[in-house]
Amino acid sequence: MKRQLRLARWIAGMGTACLLALATATAQADAGTLRSRYTELKPHLQGNSYGRQMFIDSSESSNTLQGDVYAVLDHPFGKVKEALQDPNAWCDIMLLPFNTKACQANGNRLNVRIGRKYNQPVDQAYRIEFGFSNVAATPNYLESHLNAAQGPFGTRDYRMVVEAVPLDDGRSFLHMSYAYGFGGTGRFAMQAYLATVGASKVGFTSNGLRGVVERNVMRYYLAIDAYLDTMATPQAQRVEKRINEWFSATERYPRQLHEMDRNTYVTMKRAEYGRQQTASVQ
Repeated sequence: MKRQLRLARWIAGMGTACLLALATATAQADAGTLRSRYTELKPHLQGNSYGRQMFIDSSESSNTLQGDVYAVLDHPFGKVKEALQDPNAWCDIMLLPFNTKACQANGNRLNVRIGRKYNQPVDQAYRIEFGFSNVAATPNYLESHLNAAQGPFGTRDYRMVVEAVPLDDGRSFLHMSYAYGFGGTGRFAMQAYLATVGASKVGFTSNGLRGVVERNVMRYYLAIDAYLDTMATPQAQRVEKRINEWFSATERYPRQLHEMDRNTYVTMKRAEYGRQQTASVQ
């Protein structure tokens, strides 16, 4: 009997070891793929109109939109990994875009409130529940996912994927993908937006629905960068600096991202970050 128990424990241990080895091998392969993408995109990263090392892409199918940002971050990989595998950090990141009214992390769940308008009361904003997962966090590769089954205005299957690798010069290379699906109702709502309040908006590489998702993924990428820039700022000054830095970054692309003046944005976000510290999303 004892021999059988020892054998069972050995088999279980081997199973765990095999799973760990498989996960490590997968992460190494994914890191290699992202490094190859960095090499491939290097000419676009170094010569573009964005004013930073960045490449933006998007795609549209009959029922899905996806936007992708590839960028060199002026931050060491350890710092990037520390931030982007933390659900609480993600709430701070996601609250920066103008239409996010609230975010509360509860374990690996993020309860987010998205407003139709920037000044919509939080209790009237649409609630989206994201599941957060760390897919990989090795010394040379990070991959984190945020997924939500349902979103506002007939949208669904939200998928946010961030992956990063270290570069030789102490910086990091990051890929962020933002995608969601939609049916007839969702497409109608987006087309109505493009025909009215969104009529003057343009994308970074394309207009129409692809322009919409490009603007969204860019806002989230700039929020990640602002968060990383302020990690070492004294706690009492961190939120204020983060808010102003995100606004300044978006104003570099006014045709795509301008929504309001600085004072309106800063006042609104001070209140929303303050509320996040004292209350959970209802």
